[in-house]
Amino acid sequence: MQAYVLLSCNSGNEMKIISEFKEVSEITEINGVWGKYDIFVKISSTDTNKIDQLVHKFRNHPDVTDTYTMHVLYGQGGSIDDD
Repeated sequence: MQAYVLLSCNSGNEMKIISEFKEVSEITEINGVWGKYDIFVKISSTDTNKIDQLVHKFRNHPDVTDTYTMHVLYGQGGSIDDD
């Protein structure tokens, strides 16, 4: 299972949050972004509970003010490198 999570955070805390989460094994990508949200997170796990736990952890982080989670629908698209 894969999910994308967008995070808004208290101004100036982007690098702190990225540093805290970049070593989590289920997080395959984490980047600061410009726009409505501050951080983009790509999560991948065979265990849906782990994804739910991570989203819960994001939502309860003291510097995260908002999250938006998108679960990937399999069979609709994929990486441009997929055959």
